[in-house]
Amino acid sequence: MTFWWAEQQGMDGASDHEVSLSLYQRLNQSLGDNEAERRVLRTYADRYARLGSDIPALIPQVYLHYDPYVRSQYPPGQAPLQRQRMDFLMLLPHRARVVIECDGQQHYDGRASLRRYADMVAEDRELRLAGYEVYRFGGAELVKGPATVERLNTFFDRLAARHAT
Repeated sequence: MTFWWAEQQGMDGASDHEVSLSLYQRLNQSLGDNEAERRVLRTYADRYARLGSDIPALIPQVYLHYDPYVRSQYPPGQAPLQRQRMDFLMLLPHRARVVIECDGQQHYDGRASLRRYADMVAEDRELRLAGYEVYRFGGAELVKGPATVERLNTFFDRLAARHAT
């Protein structure tokens, strides 16, 4: 993804670090004021810095129709699924697709709703049937602190092990 970003931004001759930092800043900006999602991205960026550029891309705020594999499966103009925007999409080897959702108050309108929950479960089911793995984090799991970083690192380690080639 960094090669693509360098090309898009005209960063020929820039160091890998400069390109990665520029891309991170742009991705971070896409999150607006969502601190939970920002923690997920920051933890993954630290992982990238530690493990290098051979790890899968983690793309925030991605619209499903941007996934080239999904786009090729549907006629032009036809939306593949009801829910179009994912909090995060990871593109893994062998066309594996992982959706990571960060569920905050916006998922509940401040109180539990059977209808909203049913809609969310139905959308997840459709994503799974379309070949995506879906992982959800509750907002309370993503509060600021070392336990959150540890939780996310453990999740990313286990996900990497599950999809090791």
